[in-house]
Amino acid sequence: MTDKELKTLKDNLWHAADVLRAGAHLAANKYGQPILGLIFLRYADILFKQHKNEIEAEYTRLAGTRMEKSKKEIAIEKCGFYLPECAYYDFINESPDTAEKATVVKKAMEEIERENPKLEGVLPKEVYAQLVPDEEPELLSNIVRIFKDIPENCTVDIFGEIYEYFLGNFALAEGKDGGTFYTPATVVRYMVEVLDPKPGEKKFLDPACGSGGMFVQAARYMHNHNASETEQMKFRCYGVEKEPDTVKLAKMNLLLNNVRGEITEANSFYSDPYNAFGAFDYVMANPPFNVDEVVVEKVIDDARFNTYGVPRNSSTSAKKKSDKKETVPNANYLWIGYFATALNENGKAALVMANSASDAGKSEYEIRKKMIEEGIISQMVTLPSNMFSSVTLPATLWFFDKNKPLTDKKDEILFIDARNTFTQVDRAHRKFSDEQIKNLGIITRLYHGDTGAFAALISEYKAAMANAPETAEDKETKTKSYWQAQIDWLTERFPDGVYRDVIGLCKAAKLDSEDGIIDQDYSLNAGRYVGVVIEDDGMTEEEFKETMLGLNAELEALNEEAKCLEVQIARNIKELFE
Repeated sequence: MTDKELKTLKDNLWHAADVLRAGAHLAANKYGQPILGLIFLRYADILFKQHKNEIEAEYTRLAGTRMEKSKKEIAIEKCGFYLPECAYYDFINESPDTAEKATVVKKAMEEIERENPKLEGVLPKEVYAQLVPDEEPELLSNIVRIFKDIPENCTVDIFGEIYEYFLGNFALAEGKDGGTFYTPATVVRYMVEVLDPKPGEKKFLDPACGSGGMFVQAARYMHNHNASETEQMKFRCYGVEKEPDTVKLAKMNLLLNNVRGEITEANSFYSDPYNAFGAFDYVMANPPFNVDEVVVEKVIDDARFNTYGVPRNSSTSAKKKSDKKETVPNANYLWIGYFATALNENGKAALVMANSASDAGKSEYEIRKKMIEEGIISQMVTLPSNMFSSVTLPATLWFFDKNKPLTDKKDEILFIDARNTFTQVDRAHRKFSDEQIKNLGIITRLYHGDTGAFAALISEYKAAMANAPETAEDKETKTKSYWQAQIDWLTERFPDGVYRDVIGLCKAAKLDSEDGIIDQDYSLNAGRYVGVVIEDDGMTEEEFKETMLGLNAELEALNEEAKCLEVQIARNIKELFE
């Protein structure tokens, strides 16, 4: 399936959400669950069918021998689960187009959970009764029929992309609330690009995992970088999420993307289900910002938080009623400390954090200073605004590397200001394009001396340009000029193919140099180091040119229309007085 075909399929499937939104008796923020549940059913059906002949052959081969196994046992070995006949998608689709369809779907999910205990309590069984309203009992049947359009030869990667596409669209549709379970995929992909996770027996933690997107993108990155299936199977994910419904989304997401791991329902401030201290190779998260109700006495003795320090109110502001327990003034640095302490001796972390944390004062300042002087903070990236459905202001990416204090880069940090690198989705939302992710990611590679990666990326763009058309038939087609613009972006900034500081983009700032990190009072705000940034007008250079040409064409059309109106008005006045 080509990228264009996949996009068309995803857009057509999204129509199901519109159908449901228009007719179902559900709150606006609840229709994601039944849709994602049906995607899961369709995935399970197709995957099971793809293995069915293999299952039957194995069953027949072993029947009557001492190694005889049930079809269920063989199915779990071959495709990870067993699908009872009542859950076959054709059986569901062909059942009567009445209110009974909800009962059929519910039973299918109940039987899947009964046959596969690891899915117990995950599927949204109860919600479908609300999708057969009296005035339109066939509504659920219509939606089921739409997902039948997913081709039988779909791979797990295709299903994973469809699921992530729906998660992203639901997050946009739900606005601020949607951001609690979903971090935009292109932001996560850039984080993974910088983190560069290696396959093998690695442990990956997300203590605020939402719907599991960090895990999915990390696994997809390794797959795209030719990690073998055996190596990927050794990669284990461990997620913590406090919202029960979001835990279900995450478990389905991992299964649909063939990612192995566990999701635990808990509050990471008060619970440590995986004994995280010093245990993980990678940590990634987009935690909730500026939480202020964490009780100090519940975290003060926890090494995950107190190793670098627990944020506290000043003595004068800490006066409180005797019946109220002290809370941290802001939990941002609890998260930051947690990510740093969860890493093993060679561990790396990437996290999304509020911009304000980069310059936070008082007790947060002391925590940040300690981390900087220890040398574990490797990189800071300021993101463009409007990248998140729940946060309009720019956020910052923090990167940790526990091995960095042992290198010659101990006393410096790479700062990147990415505020002017983005693609406009609509008036309120932005994202990174595939090439913007690669271009920003190559800065980190060059900083670490990987000039070969830079040369390879230039070669990739030149090959794409050689095969690209001169002009585009549609907006999805990338022309020769597009690829030349990518090459120019890289070679103008790094003409020798090696890292250098670029004003307005990147700076390797040292701890004790002039205007260095100490001089900047241990600030981690990239804007203080990289230099003057062109004022953010909401558009890239290419978008500005396109917009101005469009406005000019519109002005010419209006001028022509004005001339015609002028002639018509003059004629009307003349006729009026003749």
